[in-house]
Amino acid sequence: MSKIIALANQKGGVGKTTTSMNLSASLATLEKKVLLIDADPQANSSSGMGVDINLVECSLYHVLINHLDIREAIYTTDIDGLDIVPSHIDLVGAEIEMLNEHGREKVLKNLLEPIRKEYDYILIDCSPSLGLITVNALTAADSVIIPVQCEYFALEGISKLLNTIKIVKSKLNPSLSIEGFLLTMYDSRLRLANQIYDEVKRHFRELVFKTVIPRNVKLSEAPSHGMPALLYDADSAGAKTHLKLAEEIIKKNTPSSN
Repeated sequence: MSKIIALANQKGGVGKTTTSMNLSASLATLEKKVLLIDADPQANSSSGMGVDINLVECSLYHVLINHLDIREAIYTTDIDGLDIVPSHIDLVGAEIEMLNEHGREKVLKNLLEPIRKEYDYILIDCSPSLGLITVNALTAADSVIIPVQCEYFALEGISKLLNTIKIVKSKLNPSLSIEGFLLTMYDSRLRLANQIYDEVKRHFRELVFKTVIPRNVKLSEAPSHGMPALLYDADSAGAKTHLKLAEEIIKKNTPSSN
């Protein structure tokens, strides 16, 4: 079974890219074949996975605009079973370039169709906006992970994202579902963090992942070394919790035998 999951939240700084990188690395470590698509013009997932952006000849931008075979943009990483389609700063202008294109919301979906069976999981790291590229990701995806940081204003903007998901579901992708809300940057010592946790649980109930991602120095440091936390420090809390999250997602998506 192949599953395409978009990681989206138009609020920046919620740990979306950190989750994209570390979750894809964890799924690959658990012997799943994974493709990470960096759909954020900042290309942080790409550089955080050790891709030298300056040497990339074919990125997601080139594939979307020139309708190339997406295989041309797939690069391997240092983790067995994990490939990546890197981003490029030019992706900022892709939305304008695609504006007059027929079926512009489904370009990514059509590009992924021929290769989706080659992977167990395809993760799309969306940009912190609700523009055309994010709509493309939501149209291509089976489900969405929504990272929510355990800080003040955490729930601000989620209603906008949920509304976008609702529109995409009604007009473009009827099978789109919410994979789960993921609490990130959690510090159990802070009363506010616990209040946010309780509030999100009260709002979204069983849609909230059991795994909570803590504030962790190693998680912050790893991307500057061009690697996910699993390679940087496998014993860190950040690496271990992302493995737990990967296990939770695999379990959720494995049909029970009874």
